[in-house]
Amino acid sequence: MCGIVAYIGSEEAKPVLLEGLKRLEYRGYDSAGIAMLNSGLHVARTVGRVRVLEQKIDGDDHFSGTIGIAHTRWATHGAVTEQNAHPQRDDAKTGHGIMLVHNGIIENYQSLRTYLADRGHVFASETDTEVLTHLIGELYEGDLAAAVRGALREVEGAYAIAVICEEETDVLVAARRGSPLLIGVGEHGYIVASDAQAIVGHTNRAAEIDEDIVARITRDAFHTATLENVEVTPQLRELEVTLEEIELGDYDHYMMKEIMEQPQAIRRCLRGRVNARDGEVILGGLSDRARELIRCRRVVFLGQGTALHAGMIGEYLIEDLAKVPAETDFASEFRYRNPIIEDGTVVVAVSQSGETADTLAGVREAGERGALTLGIINVVGSSIPRMTDAGVYTRVGPEIGVASTKAFLGQVTAAVMFAAFLGRRRFLSNSQTIDLLRELEAIPDKLERVCGLGEVAKAVAERYVGRDNWLFLGRGYNYPVALEGALKLKELSYIHAEGMPAAEMKHGPIALIDEGMPAVFIATRSSQYRKVLSNIEEVKSRGAHVIAVATEGDDEIKTIVDEVFFVPDTAEPLQPLLTIVPLQLLAYHAALLRGHDVDKPRNLAKSVTVE
Repeated sequence: MCGIVAYIGSEEAKPVLLEGLKRLEYRGYDSAGIAMLNSGLHVARTVGRVRVLEQKIDGDDHFSGTIGIAHTRWATHGAVTEQNAHPQRDDAKTGHGIMLVHNGIIENYQSLRTYLADRGHVFASETDTEVLTHLIGELYEGDLAAAVRGALREVEGAYAIAVICEEETDVLVAARRGSPLLIGVGEHGYIVASDAQAIVGHTNRAAEIDEDIVARITRDAFHTATLENVEVTPQLRELEVTLEEIELGDYDHYMMKEIMEQPQAIRRCLRGRVNARDGEVILGGLSDRARELIRCRRVVFLGQGTALHAGMIGEYLIEDLAKVPAETDFASEFRYRNPIIEDGTVVVAVSQSGETADTLAGVREAGERGALTLGIINVVGSSIPRMTDAGVYTRVGPEIGVASTKAFLGQVTAAVMFAAFLGRRRFLSNSQTIDLLRELEAIPDKLERVCGLGEVAKAVAERYVGRDNWLFLGRGYNYPVALEGALKLKELSYIHAEGMPAAEMKHGPIALIDEGMPAVFIATRSSQYRKVLSNIEEVKSRGAHVIAVATEGDDEIKTIVDEVFFVPDTAEPLQPLLTIVPLQLLAYHAALLRGHDVDKPRNLAKSVTVE
């Protein structure tokens, strides 16, 4: 989950590296570091944000030059200390001046460390990364790329790395397995980065580094080869991310920017795919697999966190609209549970980044067992789309705020289209499909109105932000919304919150309710509306303060709750697209009132690329 950026070319590297780190800071912000070659090897590392590193090297002429690597860390092995920050270096045993930055986990690092210690290596950090650096140094015989290939043949686990060496001042080596890495091809040099956002300000062309591929990059060219040194030809592509999309603009925080972008993001997700007039869903990514999908007997959604909640809504949609048995599973559990994959099983991986390690491993396992694998992914060209048989891109644009907002809506919208695509070919009539798609096409305009509830959310947050325990409750399609609302409050404000089905509350959790406890109900007009009203009365009688998300025009609910967010009416399967937004706004304002960084919550990173 760390961020890597490296540069080699004819321009000054430092500004490219620091700018890249700032754009990648959403991937981790425990510590940061930089190493450059300029008449010797120069290294700086700091605990804290990238700005601390920037201040440390400001005005230091040692950090001028045209080749360097940099890193922003989310700690896995070793505490958050300067000693454990990257880049990591080989030791005096080899003394080649090898520096390495790494995203991932070396699973067999302990055995490698023991081997290297027996050979006289002395370690200065607690990290698995330093072990890899020493191993490269042990194997180095004047060819950095060869040493990297040799070391990686001994490695188990996931990695994306960039490496430089004091003895080869015109060479940068990069490699990956299981963690993302791109090579941006610019007019004045090459930029290696974990994400296109660190590249797009300099070039719109990039090459993907494939699994178990090592790239040797000089100022004039780059070559890629397998770990056995068989040359491969990389594919260049044009980046879809624009600089304008990743700029903050007039907003104070990326999270608010991304909440407000949701109407347009959903318009983009739907464009060219939904024809309400004729009752058609056109999903080019699924069309070649339509026959298999029609005959499917079971659909399994895999995800983690917010993506899991979107998958739960997808489960309801598939059963409701397509009449196919469906389920949702934590990707992290699915892989290790010896899952049953029968003929006709379709496994759908849901991930914003397309690099989520648990989801990647789960869908790989499903594919090896014979499932048809699909992806609902935002990032074009990421690992999951390249691994799966087919899928749907959400097209919501870059999401930089660590707590997901527009990606969730994009995932749910993609799930609606998938369910309608499948349902129309199975049990949905043309008129039913037309009605659903008309409602779906109206969602962006309705979202515009819901995004205007910021001041209401701020006022509610001000009244209840001092409470340390919250409940979020919903039924049917809005039960996953309750889970997602609770997750948002936890991620951003560090308030303890639980989401659950409203009926489950009576089976134990009602014991938690005391005087003044906030209980958030998603209580829109739906097939279970009356049941939800009964649940509200139950918690009110025990002293809870009820905050409701309700349907516009519902005068009845105003009389029984303490606070209410009104959202426009829509078809029941589409309600989550509207009901989640007030909860996003509520979490945002609660975090601000508690003095927290809404874009970079503590202990979190945007893309979880390690298990």
